[in-house]
Amino acid sequence: MSTVANDAEPVGDQRMPDEQRTGGHDARRRFGAFVASLPRRMTDASVLAFALFTVLYHAAFLVALRPSVTFGVWLVCCAVLGVLALVRALRRRAVEAPPAPVEPAADRSRWWWIAAGAGVLAAGTAAVGGRMPWWVPAALGLFASAVVVLRARRAWLVRAEAGEPVARGGQATYALLVSVGVAVSSLFMARNTQDDVFYVGKSVWVAQRDIVPLRDFLFTENVAAPLSTQPPISSIEVFAGALGRFLGIHAATATWYVLLPVLAVLAVLALWRLVHRWAPRRPVLAFTVAVAYLYLVAGSDAALGTFHLPRLYEGKGMFVSAVIPLMWVYLTDWFESRSRWKLFLVGALSVVATGLTSTSAIILPLLVGAAGLAMLLVGRWRDALTAGVVALVYPIGAVVVSRLVLGPVAAGGDVQFFDAEGTYRRTLLIGVLGVVGGLALWCAPMLVRPRTPRLLAASAAVTLSVLLVPGVLEALGAVSGVSAVLWRVPWILALPGLVGILCTVDLPRLSRLASAVVAAALVASLASFGTPMWAKESFVEVAPHPIWKLPQQRKQIVFWIDGLDRPSGLLLAPSTLMRTAPMIDSRLRVVLPRDGYLLEYDQNSDFVRDRRRLAKLADGTEIAPLPELAASIERLNVTTICVYSVNRAGRDAVAQLGFEEFARRPAPGAVRCFRQNG
Repeated sequence: MSTVANDAEPVGDQRMPDEQRTGGHDARRRFGAFVASLPRRMTDASVLAFALFTVLYHAAFLVALRPSVTFGVWLVCCAVLGVLALVRALRRRAVEAPPAPVEPAADRSRWWWIAAGAGVLAAGTAAVGGRMPWWVPAALGLFASAVVVLRARRAWLVRAEAGEPVARGGQATYALLVSVGVAVSSLFMARNTQDDVFYVGKSVWVAQRDIVPLRDFLFTENVAAPLSTQPPISSIEVFAGALGRFLGIHAATATWYVLLPVLAVLAVLALWRLVHRWAPRRPVLAFTVAVAYLYLVAGSDAALGTFHLPRLYEGKGMFVSAVIPLMWVYLTDWFESRSRWKLFLVGALSVVATGLTSTSAIILPLLVGAAGLAMLLVGRWRDALTAGVVALVYPIGAVVVSRLVLGPVAAGGDVQFFDAEGTYRRTLLIGVLGVVGGLALWCAPMLVRPRTPRLLAASAAVTLSVLLVPGVLEALGAVSGVSAVLWRVPWILALPGLVGILCTVDLPRLSRLASAVVAAALVASLASFGTPMWAKESFVEVAPHPIWKLPQQRKQIVFWIDGLDRPSGLLLAPSTLMRTAPMIDSRLRVVLPRDGYLLEYDQNSDFVRDRRRLAKLADGTEIAPLPELAASIERLNVTTICVYSVNRAGRDAVAQLGFEEFARRPAPGAVRCFRQNG
């Protein structure tokens, strides 16, 4: 009996544990591969989705579609494409990606050390704050970047393809968690900028009226000529307004509570993709330092940290924070693979850039030109031409069409221009922070992953170095006519990612320790000498609850004024309140939404003089003669005047002009409102 039992076949589930272990391992492997792919899937899908909306938005001009209809068509198209993508994904067998290829040995030639020394000297001399003639760091930086790009060219020609690095599930999970944390923090910080009256004000107009204002909507009711510096090319403001209308919420709420967190996640994941794609080792550490740079270096109105969370909802903030790093990723992938899909993503991202900001027509050609230079250096002129056409045809075409329709940019007032030295110190800053920025510009390309990533990074560095040579920006401004925004040329670098890559330095037998020391030194320097994003010096208000990106007292006052029983006509109020009003209610028409926008109009016209004269009355800074004030009030049809209670001179003048007080708001922010008698 026992012999028969021992020789019998195993019954039932006696072999199931091994099969279960194999199945469980396979499931974990598949899940890990799926998680690792999420940053790529999320960013690529978002690029395609917003590119589609931008194309639909521009096409809607031809048939005069309302934004709500365009948004509905977009939702349907996204749903259909999403289902098709899901079906395609289910049909494909998910397999774990192969391990990352082994990198070639680091370049340790004497030229590497010469370039490193020149880069360090350039960073040090560029950041001293005006005590060194600018030609010294400019020459050193150009020499260092030229050596690096030539070494990168040589390595590209003699080495085989290194292949695309593969993220692990744990790394991707960390990046996703950081992106969610950044998104949550965006809800509690507010930094109001003067440009918000246009960007958010346009979204509010679209949400309330379901119309894209093709003419001026701030000073008039879509009647006067539009601001020539703000053509209706960008689609992000219309998207936010249509989103608010679709959800049935205020456009500002849709912008700051719904759209901004999503943009924050995508911007952080775009940074992760660049760091992971370019970092030769320890991408998680480099990514952490890059995020720390954004959080700890704000304050200045041109610091990249200021253009991140506090301004992502403005198209130019998302352009520099997400489009720039993603464009380098896509160009790297396409240059290595020549995949049609990668090239399509390059084109889609250029459409996204157009939908975010007209600045893309200035910065994107410089970035693509830098990439094209890299391709030309290794004899790939067809690739350079292809990349240039695909990446630039849409943004440049959109600008050309808009200029043909709207005319040239109006030249009004004095244009502030920053030369090479001013541009460096405005964006990369001075002192210790300037040294960090200079090291990222002139030394980080030496540390980037070999072959294509290093060639592209070095080409970007040499391109910017040429632009920073004295006289080059002046010449470029004279040719292009866009001198006022040329201080943004350092945006082509994807600087935060390069700052993070500085900690991937590789020293024999001390690589890990060196990386940890450099990372710690970088973060300590940023924390000690930088201005954190949440500091008052960054003009940021931090609250214990989600808040609109407005000074809260101004917001409450304007809502109070908006609720008053006012006669029809324009509202005159202190300038800070009039800048807030269009973001609250597009029907709350004010005398002067923003003084800076008057530069496009005839400075000697009543249109300009009346508004400035009355704004000074409401601010209490200057009281013009009563007959002049009365004439301005009549020409503009001002029927309601609100002033702070402390503005006694303004209150007395308003009373003498025949206005009667009809509402008071108690302190804090005490306000008195007057309306015309009869």
